Amino acid sequence: MADVLVTGGSGYIGSWCVLALLDAGHSVRTTVRDPSREPGLREMLRRGGAAPDAPLQVVAADLTRDEGWPEAVRGCDAVLHVASPTLTSAPRSDDEMVGPARDGVLRVLRAARDAGVRRVVLTSAIGAVAYGHPDRDTPFTEDDWTNVDAGVEPYQKSKTLAERAAWDFVRTEGGGPELATVNPTGVLGPVLGPDYSPSLGLIRRMVDGSMPVALPFASGYVDVRDVADLHLRAMTDPAAAGERFIATSGRSLWVREVAAVLRARLGDRAAAAPTREMPLWAARGLSLVNSDLRTLRRLLGKNLDATSEKAQRLLGWRPRPVEDTLAETAESLLALSAADTA
Repeated sequence: MADVLVTGGSGYIGSWCVLALLDAGHSVRTTVRDPSREPGLREMLRRGGAAPDAPLQVVAADLTRDEGWPEAVRGCDAVLHVASPTLTSAPRSDDEMVGPARDGVLRVLRAARDAGVRRVVLTSAIGAVAYGHPDRDTPFTEDDWTNVDAGVEPYQKSKTLAERAAWDFVRTEGGGPELATVNPTGVLGPVLGPDYSPSLGLIRRMVDGSMPVALPFASGYVDVRDVADLHLRAMTDPAAAGERFIATSGRSLWVREVAAVLRARLGDRAAAAPTREMPLWAARGLSLVNSDLRTLRRLLGKNLDATSEKAQRLLGWRPRPVEDTLAETAESLLALSAADTA
C-alpha cells in the first residue's frame, strides 16, 4: 500500500478520491488552503463512510504559494493533484484564472519531483479537450485538445494551459515523476457537503423548479465515484504512465434528456424538471444579458460527445450507467436540502 497525497481533499472530486484511497488501504495526506476547513473535511469523509481512525493526515498548503508543498509531498509515493485555484467571483480576464491554475500545477510537480514521487495523476477536464472546435459527428478522444485561440471561457482555457504546462514540465524538466491525467466530463453523484459543482447545480435547479425550460446543449456526465476509481487506476497501473484518460459514462445527453431521466426515475419528486427546451435563438439572446447563461453561451447548440473507450480498454475502468448516477445525484441533493431545512 502507498502513501498518497491528494491536493484539495475538501473539494467534491478530492473528497471522493480520499475515500477511495482509504477504502483501498492506502495512507492518505491531503491539503486544504485554510486549516479551519479540516473539521468540515473530516465530517464530509465520515459521511462518506471513512472510519474515525482512518490513516489520514490533513496539512495546509496553498497553490498560489510555495510554502508547505515540500512538507506536503515528503515521503509520498504518488500524488493525485485534484485541486485548482478558485475565484470568489467570475474572472474579469483570462489571466485571473489561467495563471494561478498553471502555476499551481507546476508548483506541485516541482515539489513532487524534488521529493522523489513516483507518479502524479492530474485532474484535468473535458474543458481541455472538447472546446473551441467546429461541430463534428464523432466523439472527442484524448488526442483532441481545446483550441484556446477560439475564444473559449477562462475556465476551459485555464484547464487546457495548465495541463499542457504539466506535460511540458515532465518532458523537459520533470526528472522523475510519471504523469497521467484524468479528464472528466460533467461530474455528478452523491454529495457530501453543500459545495456544488456547476454540473450538480444543474441537477439541483431541475429538481427545485428554478430551471423552467431546458437549455439547448449536450454534455457527457460521469459519477464522481467512478472518477475517483479512475484516478486510482491511473495511479497504480503501469499502462497509465504518460497517458490522458477521458472519464465519461456513455454518450452525451441533451439537458432535456437529463430532465426526462429524472422525471422517470424520481416521479413526483422531480415533477418540476423541465419538459420543454428553450429555442436556440432565445437562449443565445438571453445569454447576452443573463450572467448565469453568459458562461454557457459557447455551449449553446453544441453536442460535446466524448468517449472513455481508452480508459476502459487500457485500465479496465467500467463507469456505472449514467441514468443511475443522475437518479442518485438528485436523491442526494433532495436529502441534503431536507436536512438543511429540518
